[in-house]
Amino acid sequence: MKYPSPVLLPLLRSRAQGEIITWIMLHPDVEQSLTEIAAAVGTSTPTVMREVDRLLESGLVRSRRRGNQRVVTAATDNPVYRPLAELLMLTFGPIGVLRDLLGDLSGIDRALIYGSWAARYQQQPGHVPNDLDVFIVGSPDRPALGDAIEKAERILRREVNHRLVAADDWDCDTGSFKTTMLSRPVVHLLGEPDD
Repeated sequence: MKYPSPVLLPLLRSRAQGEIITWIMLHPDVEQSLTEIAAAVGTSTPTVMREVDRLLESGLVRSRRRGNQRVVTAATDNPVYRPLAELLMLTFGPIGVLRDLLGDLSGIDRALIYGSWAARYQQQPGHVPNDLDVFIVGSPDRPALGDAIEKAERILRREVNHRLVAADDWDCDTGSFKTTMLSRPVVHLLGEPDD
């Protein structure tokens, strides 16, 4: 099956390719098996294997055997590593960065990206957005949440607008904002997408 080039970075062949290479490049100090990468980005191991083989041929990653597993790391000494990692951070990085930073906080029941960035991620055409809209359900420590959002803004080099709603209010909400937001593209970061 032919997948369209991702709207966020049309230089790539597919969104899966973008997610795989981003995951590897943004975790340069971690040796990861193909299965671990597949689980992290939500794709099949054979897809990861094909993309890793292409990356190996180009010298962007290194691979070795660890027991019966093949593990991969970014080739950080490759001259294109730093600019490529930066480009990937700005395009595909928000999911991993926000998932990591918000996942470290207790009290968050669910979190998602909505708005124009989510629309581009879901292949709706348009310019790469200048900001991110994040919806958070729960009761995290507000100063810690503020610190996490500020850190995300520094890493992603763009404004991160967040909206925090208590879990009880979310569960009882039948208002137009919730209905409208969920009828449009969203990217689930934490929690169950069907809730």
